[in-house]
Amino acid sequence: MAELLEIIMIVSFGFSWPLNVMQSYKAKTTKGKSLSFLCLIFFGYIAGITSKFVNEAYMANFVQKWYVLFFYVLNLIMVGLDLIMYARNYRLDKKNGVL
Repeated sequence: MAELLEIIMIVSFGFSWPLNVMQSYKAKTTKGKSLSFLCLIFFGYIAGITSKFVNEAYMANFVQKWYVLFFYVLNLIMVGLDLIMYARNYRLDKKNGVL
């Protein structure tokens, strides 16, 4: 049951992050975004991925449970893309005199 709930959480986040990246791309501004929040989430996903690698029970069943790690990595990539959008939007804000 715990694994199912973890998967639901990861998949829910997985659907949310692409929408957030698209919104950042369209907005072309950092207004309403928090760099510290994005960095904390990014660090959290790295910690979650690392926890899977150091969990002996998970690694013993990796062939059957690889998909959990897949979604962690996919979400990490999405947050990374949002960080890239933040950097792009920050440059645009500076160029447009918003900052």
